Amino acid sequence: MTKDSTKVITRDEVLAYLRAHPDFLVENARQLEGLQPPPRHNGAGVVDMQAAMVKRLRGDIDKLRARQEELITTGRANQITQNRIHVAVLSVIQANSFERLIHVVTHELPGLLDVDFIALAIEGSEDAPRRVPVRGVYVLAPGAIDAALGPGANSRLRADILGEEAFFGAVARHVRSDVLVRLKVSSGSPDGVIAFGSKDAQTFGPNQSTELLFFLVRVLENTIRAWLDLPE
Repeated sequence: MTKDSTKVITRDEVLAYLRAHPDFLVENARQLEGLQPPPRHNGAGVVDMQAAMVKRLRGDIDKLRARQEELITTGRANQITQNRIHVAVLSVIQANSFERLIHVVTHELPGLLDVDFIALAIEGSEDAPRRVPVRGVYVLAPGAIDAALGPGANSRLRADILGEEAFFGAVARHVRSDVLVRLKVSSGSPDGVIAFGSKDAQTFGPNQSTELLFFLVRVLENTIRAWLDLPE
């Protein structure tokens, strides 16, 4: 036999191998999906139910496989998000001053959470300045948070939008999807908002899960309260 020649396996050899290895088809069932079962001849006009059932089963297997791959992909994405939130929480609680805390939230968390912009805002009085003396923190008109989120609502998630300058300042024109979460730091202080913005119109949306994000916000509320020595 030459180097380039290929041995042809005969039908009898295949049958002999299968007889010698009766468990082969069971152990290699997945490899049989591409094989065509022989038709069952039941007379003219009679439907071959065996072939129809096999075809349907193969379709069901393909759907289950696709669903499995989707669940695996979603699970990996959720794990990545969870890891990012944990790192963000550690960064918040490790800040060694209030000013450092604000810097971490508005300048470091965007990279840790893979979002483009994060800003903080608080409601002020009618004559309050537009910005407080901390970069990344904005002052809102009274009632602005209820107007944006809805009375008593804790969050708002939007896709395919144009960002609002009140929450994002000069970068608002770059924001195409966002999340606003109400900050309830203390019963004795006005509500605030943490705003997450993305240049991608589909990064955030109404159907997105928010449990991990709310966890981060609750940690932030408690940390701010501790630094400012405010009551609950």
